[in-house]
Amino acid sequence: MRIPTIQGTIDRRILVNYRVDPSVLQKFLPSPLRPKLIHGVGLAGICLIRLKYIRPQMLPAQIGISSENAAHRIAVEWEENGERREGVYIPRRDTSSQLVTFVGGRIFPGIHHLATFQVAESDERFHVQLASNDGETWVDVEAQRVSRLPTTSIFTSLEEASTFFEQGSVGYSMTEQADQLDGLELRCANWKVEPLQIIKVRSSFFDNPCRFPEGSAQLDCALLMQNVAHTWYSREPLHLKSA
Repeated sequence: MRIPTIQGTIDRRILVNYRVDPSVLQKFLPSPLRPKLIHGVGLAGICLIRLKYIRPQMLPAQIGISSENAAHRIAVEWEENGERREGVYIPRRDTSSQLVTFVGGRIFPGIHHLATFQVAESDERFHVQLASNDGETWVDVEAQRVSRLPTTSIFTSLEEASTFFEQGSVGYSMTEQADQLDGLELRCANWKVEPLQIIKVRSSFFDNPCRFPEGSAQLDCALLMQNVAHTWYSREPLHLKSA
């Protein structure tokens, strides 16, 4: 049994984005998923999100839980019933909450791995580190507010970047069942992103040359969201095609 609707507040969300060779990204994607392209390149990244007041819809915020979370994401598209769909594929989720790891894949969609987070923030600067308990994942991101995206970004404007990520509101995550992915849709009451400048980024996923050969994944930009009321909706699993 799944909770149909969960609500809360995105206290802070950092999206660290890499432009990636589509042929490299495809190796990570189960069929029928394929990379969603922007100006001819694929996009993947890390979402570092602190959630507050997370609880089933209609229950008071006071009983909600808070947690630091991370998701490695790949922008994808696929065909479903003859129509093009888009969203994100999430090969890995990590969380600071033992409760989330317990209900993840059971009540709440997607398997979550327990991790230790270290966070230092001010109004202008953000530093988030995580190390998973199973030793598989580590991330170290430091960023600061700026007024515009870097000139090297694949996005021509902040508005284009905002639209790209807002349209990828449905995420599909690995489950214990090899032939399907859990679906989760994010709806925000007041979608707004701001640009960040990355000062430092280290990632066990993107820095691994066995996964990403030299030059195949390049840091593109980072975005910030804060104090956003949101709702999570469980979606039907996506059934995978056999190889």
